[in-house]
Amino acid sequence: MESSLPSTQILDSGESAERKNEAKNYNEVMSTLPKVKGLNGCDYYLYQCFWYDPSFLEGIMSVQERFNPQSTDIFLASFPKTGTTWLKALTFAICTRSRLSGSTTSSLLSKMPHDCVPFMEYDLAQNPSNRDLAIPLVSTHVPYTCLPKSIISSCCKIIYICRDAKDVFVSLWYFLARLQMSENVEPLLLEEAFELFCNGIANFGPYWNHVLGYWRASLEFPEKILFLTYEEMKKDTAAHVKKLAEFMGCSFTLEEEEEGEVQKIIGMCSFEKLSNLEVNKNGKCLLDISIPIPNSIYFRKGEIGDWANHLTPEMGARLDDIMERKLKGSGLKLPR
Repeated sequence: MESSLPSTQILDSGESAERKNEAKNYNEVMSTLPKVKGLNGCDYYLYQCFWYDPSFLEGIMSVQERFNPQSTDIFLASFPKTGTTWLKALTFAICTRSRLSGSTTSSLLSKMPHDCVPFMEYDLAQNPSNRDLAIPLVSTHVPYTCLPKSIISSCCKIIYICRDAKDVFVSLWYFLARLQMSENVEPLLLEEAFELFCNGIANFGPYWNHVLGYWRASLEFPEKILFLTYEEMKKDTAAHVKKLAEFMGCSFTLEEEEEGEVQKIIGMCSFEKLSNLEVNKNGKCLLDISIPIPNSIYFRKGEIGDWANHLTPEMGARLDDIMERKLKGSGLKLPR
């Protein structure tokens, strides 16, 4: 699926005027928002109680006004670096498995997962038609309370994945550092970035509020929202693949299970398989921006507990304490 930001896209005069008006309104709102220096060195803006990189904020404001989901849409929601790529791969493989027959191979072998499942606030904000309508999956990092009302009030399902905050931070810092180095920009020191993260300053953050929003919604609407943790998915991937299929309305048949279909999907979507595909080792995404993003930066380790190789025990304990205090009384205890 092509990225959806072509500057040469031809718009009719009505649509062009509407886009110009949207941009004007966006700039007016931006000028009134609190801002701080974020983890990537750019200004982050506080909008509806969450911090955003401006490159995403305009898209969020746009979809809040204009996005209309299909009744069958399934939203894959996550905070950045909590298992988004893996969740996209698994759900895409699950819901497209009936398409594969004979010599047909999955698009996951030739496209990275982010090109198979579009981001609502990025891809679809720019071009709502930039998707295969036969595939109900749409991805988002938008906090639950900031989702378009059209989604909240719909019968659409949401799958949310989260992860131990320490691993989230380390993965996020590495991702941004590699991205900045590819743009010849000096990244923040890990210690500086850690202070910002502990203060809630991250794109789509604070992290704990992002998690709490979806957790509370999952308690209120359990039939609509499936709440998952990366650690539990890694611990028993087969059970979670079957749970995902059931939740999405495409359960595995007994025959499929006997033929090893669940294990085939797990293998195809494994970190080892995906990270070694040519498209993910040497390909790039967002080809229409000035500096395309190497696909390889989306695949670092995928391990649980790697934070201990990068944070001191004191830093780990501090972040654990913050999460415990922020989640207190919610009934949610994330893996540590």
